Amino acid sequence: MHIKYFDHAATTAVKEEVLREMLPYFRLEYGNPSSIYSLGRKNKKVIEEAREKVAKVLGASSKEITFTSCGTESDNLAIKGIAYANKNKGNHIITTKIEHPAVLNTCKALEKEGFEITFLGVNENGLISLDNLINTITDKTILISIMFANNEIGTIQDIEAIGNIAKEHNIYFHTDAVQAVGNVKIDVNKMNIDLLSLSAHKFYGPKGIGVLYTKTGVNLSKIQEGGHQERDKRAGTENVAGIVGVGKAIELAYKNIDEYNEKLTSLRDYYIKQVEEKISDVKLNGHREKRLPGNANISFKYVEGEALLLNLDAKGICASSGSACTSGSLDPSHVLLAIGLEHDMAHGSLRVTFGEDNTNEDVDYLVECLVEIVERLRKMSSKN
Repeated sequence: MHIKYFDHAATTAVKEEVLREMLPYFRLEYGNPSSIYSLGRKNKKVIEEAREKVAKVLGASSKEITFTSCGTESDNLAIKGIAYANKNKGNHIITTKIEHPAVLNTCKALEKEGFEITFLGVNENGLISLDNLINTITDKTILISIMFANNEIGTIQDIEAIGNIAKEHNIYFHTDAVQAVGNVKIDVNKMNIDLLSLSAHKFYGPKGIGVLYTKTGVNLSKIQEGGHQERDKRAGTENVAGIVGVGKAIELAYKNIDEYNEKLTSLRDYYIKQVEEKISDVKLNGHREKRLPGNANISFKYVEGEALLLNLDAKGICASSGSACTSGSLDPSHVLLAIGLEHDMAHGSLRVTFGEDNTNEDVDYLVECLVEIVERLRKMSSKN
């Protein structure tokens, strides 16, 4: 059975060009970058070249780029690093109720250490109120951490406006941009972003490599003891192959980003239109326009999301009921509950995220399968 993959928000396949650039650093160019001999020095050089590629895309300086193991580590380093380094100034952090668990659980851990966390609510489209944000700021606020684009419903926040608010109040601003990078053009200076997290495997790079952008002058504590790699921000022998991979992947992602976004937006809108026309009692979750180009999260009334996924899987279709990081939980999505969905509708959500290999024919097959599966499951449901 040929697999139809519609879960690009969870992960993407490594591009051939990316893999080709990575391969030498597994066997031939295996030197430790901290070594002083040529085999190591060569790898130090390629790390700096990759750092330049990442920085260029973000409008940053290469010295502001730190390589980590993933987006989750980047979020932890950003939030805990700011909290610990600035606790003499204050102990208040502002985030939202719809953050990725990497941010939510980091903030909850800090709460146990005596930090005060405000979890902002969102409207039915998943957007925060800028007025609420301003009203929540106190003289103890040291950090605002708000995700760029939501991993479940695709809603994109007004990051530039949030960055301006943070700057006006002399507060650090961190954004989890794991879903945004590769899909949205970002200028960290124009948007007044102080810290930004990203992960390579969301834009056709390898798993196991992430990045934290930290603006020059930001007071950040390291959270892991060890050597002095990555300008003493992140200890540990560098993942040279992964770093080469993220550099190449981000370079390719932004080479034709307008064309890529146009294709994904077209697929997304075609899919939403087909579902809304052919299946009754459905609801699009998230903002209809201010959303990631490839994201479509739809709830199906009288249907259990898990049953929907299993039936789709039997037809060779890969999709999701939400974040891959929370798919082991039977609880309704915290994001869908935060935007006001009832438990039944939240349980019946399907997140479809498109990628460069998807076609209109793929969408037709997906919708055809959905029509049949939803009808069958609803007939079996006692709630219908």
